[in-house]
Amino acid sequence: MTRRENSLPGLRILTGGVARLWLVALLVGCWEISTRIKQDAYFPPPSTIVRVFHELWFSGPATHLFLTDKALDDFAPSFVNLFCGWALAAVVGLALGVLLGRSRVAREILDPVLQFGRSVPPPTLIPFFIVVFDFGAQMQISTIAFGVIWPVLHNTADGVSTVDKLQLETAEVFGITGAARLRRIILPAAAPKIFAGLRVSLGFALILMVISELIGSTTGIGAHLISSQQGMELPEMWAGILLLGILGCLFNAVFVLVERRLLSWHSSARGLDA
Repeated sequence: MTRRENSLPGLRILTGGVARLWLVALLVGCWEISTRIKQDAYFPPPSTIVRVFHELWFSGPATHLFLTDKALDDFAPSFVNLFCGWALAAVVGLALGVLLGRSRVAREILDPVLQFGRSVPPPTLIPFFIVVFDFGAQMQISTIAFGVIWPVLHNTADGVSTVDKLQLETAEVFGITGAARLRRIILPAAAPKIFAGLRVSLGFALILMVISELIGSTTGIGAHLISSQQGMELPEMWAGILLLGILGCLFNAVFVLVERRLLSWHSSARGLDA
């Protein structure tokens, strides 16, 4: 293979990145020009937002990975609440999803209650969680967990209930039953749908993290947003919005990489089937 052929994948990646980002660059450029012309205090230019974004969270010393003290104060509680709530929802949603997917009786008994719970908007339960847990991490984690459990639960139940019967019958012939069948046949077959539910729920978790921190919280990214709004520090508020957008893209990209790595066998199997 020649040097030119070796460089082709990198060139394709670079070309693909430019092709995807040109619209973003165009929109940002138009935003910068229009806000410079209009001079509206409520809509600062992107250059100002990026400068404030850097000063607030990423202008610290290199020994701290350039994170400022404010970044540590904001990121730590937000990320702990987000991932604890998401992990709790993932465990409970996976367990209930397997139960509903494999048991018709459990599905008939629990489905009406679960359908009702899914229909309740999670932010409306924040007052209830405040009464039960008071203000703090427990209230925020509960809000996140309740809101993000549904994609995991229903995707798991759907994936488990639609496992190919031929696979189950073959496993039974070879004496693979009970927990072994669940671990070796059912969960691997349902894994693509389970991961799809986890991916969707992670995006919801980021949204609910912010919503739960808007009420009665003094730390976290959501608390930064509400305090900036109340203090009319609008560039700082927009910097928080920019931070959330970047975090959403970053979480999604990392999850996709992990999903592709863990489900590489599934892609290979589909390629062989094709």
